[in-house]
Amino acid sequence: MRCHEVDYHIQGESMQLVEIGLDPGETVIAEAGMMNYMEQGISFETKMGDGSDPDQGVFGKLFSAGKRMLTGESLFLTHFENQGQDRRKVAFSAPYPGSIVPVNMAHQGGVLYCQKDAFLAAALGTKIGVAFSKKLGAGFFGGEGFILQKLEGDGLVFIHAGGTVIRKQLNNETIKLDTGSLVCFSEGIDYDIEMVSGLKSMLFGAEGFCLTTLSGTGTVWIQSLPFSRLADRILACAPQMGGESKGES
Repeated sequence: MRCHEVDYHIQGESMQLVEIGLDPGETVIAEAGMMNYMEQGISFETKMGDGSDPDQGVFGKLFSAGKRMLTGESLFLTHFENQGQDRRKVAFSAPYPGSIVPVNMAHQGGVLYCQKDAFLAAALGTKIGVAFSKKLGAGFFGGEGFILQKLEGDGLVFIHAGGTVIRKQLNNETIKLDTGSLVCFSEGIDYDIEMVSGLKSMLFGAEGFCLTTLSGTGTVWIQSLPFSRLADRILACAPQMGGESKGES
């Protein structure tokens, strides 16, 4: 099934939303709870499955939904369809500050691997699954990075990342990242997680015990402010966690 050909407009800077235009009969799928607004003529339905295989039976949908649960996502996806006679728009926003990245899957070999919580929305026909890292290091030390979201298709997908997004093009090169800074990468990139060398660096370096290593030829998207880092700072400043009141009400 070919993906629907939707168009889009991203609005905002630090807290963005994406407005997707749908012609009559076109559909976009999104994570539950991400819709911001929609115009008259758009209808939505929560379904178990991404709709990429119209002939998929109940057991196939249950299996696909079960795999999504491994990444901490909901069993369900919301399908937004333009059932009117004119072109209509529906908008989606992410649950925390950051950037929305549009990716044309046809330009990335049809496959994209994402950290959990990165997927926001996509044109109908996009297959949303999971992928396990084949490297032993990722299994032992990767934590949430051991299981990745795998997107397949030939249309537009929209990824959310915290802070500013940096796009790196690797040409038979290697780059090392903080484990939470990775957003997604294309086919052709070899993914692994390795421990930091040196006991002193591990205990006092404040960079964590592990680094994500990406090697090969392809595209890598990096976020400047992972949500886990933002949440840690907020919790550290909370009075119940030992933080001090700064006069805010």
